[in-house]
Amino acid sequence: MALIPSTIITGFLGSGKTTLLNHILQGNHGHKIAVIENEFGQENIDSQILIRNSVEQIIEMNNGCICCTVRGDLIAALDSLAQKRSAGELEFDRIVIETTGVADPGPVAQTFFMNDTVASNYILDSIITVVSARHAMQQLDEHEYARRQVGFADRLLLSKTDLISISELDLLQARLKRINPHALIATVDFGRIPLDKVLDVRGFNLNEKLEIDPQFLTEQQEAEKPAHVCGPHCHHDEKRTNHLDDISAFVFQSERPFDPARLGDFLESMLQSYGPQMLRYKGVLQMNGADRKVVFQGVHQLMGTDIVDQWAEGEARTSKMVFIGKNLPKAIFIHGLEQCLV
Repeated sequence: MALIPSTIITGFLGSGKTTLLNHILQGNHGHKIAVIENEFGQENIDSQILIRNSVEQIIEMNNGCICCTVRGDLIAALDSLAQKRSAGELEFDRIVIETTGVADPGPVAQTFFMNDTVASNYILDSIITVVSARHAMQQLDEHEYARRQVGFADRLLLSKTDLISISELDLLQARLKRINPHALIATVDFGRIPLDKVLDVRGFNLNEKLEIDPQFLTEQQEAEKPAHVCGPHCHHDEKRTNHLDDISAFVFQSERPFDPARLGDFLESMLQSYGPQMLRYKGVLQMNGADRKVVFQGVHQLMGTDIVDQWAEGEARTSKMVFIGKNLPKAIFIHGLEQCLV
């Protein structure tokens, strides 16, 4: 049986996660979606659902979706849903997990890698982070959870953009790209967005060919330009143009192939030393003597690889890797990776 694609929706308090979730549930998309609401206390899933003091409650929606609210172990919840689906008690073809607004998405994502039962039934499709344009700058300044949510994202959805100016929006988008240059940024209007922007994203899928966005390097170069210096005609707050975010990204690229043994040893040593700081990392690699691309990606200390398509005739054999983390020593990573090249 095919693995069940799973989407994690995260975002800081008040960003609009539940509004987006309601839009997904009410959409005319033909999918049967099981939603795991991993919140604390009472949470209104939509205007007709109020979850009270229960360990697990499953409610069927009008369009065939189901909602499963869980206040226990996520692994147990996923296992329970998979068993009920296998027994024909429930019918769904994908999972959406909404986290609490102050959650670190890392442990949720790790669930799909670290548990054999979960890995045999589910595959993590993507992490979607909803960002309130009105409050994001302050939240990113004050809360590490907000920065980690941005750093983990495959998609960043900006809500409440009508409440800020165009110049403020430009500054916010530039900051988000500095933290996470690989995530596609889109706007969401009261939860409304084309569903192909949030479902079947395959941003976290090791079983599909992973292509690194060619804008990675462009965006990184833009991020590394000297900070803007305000002049007498600037109308924005100078303090808002240069943030010392502790979560950021960097890219490594080389046309020389990697030595598999040296690269494996180096990455293992980095995971041991900096694993808790490594939020997300992934890439497409050229290995010495191999005619197929190798995809790798991971969360914290959990890393996986997959052999995918052959290099096409005439295609430039270039390795591209992106690392997103908290205070990662870029120079150590770049120098170490260079030592792993043939």
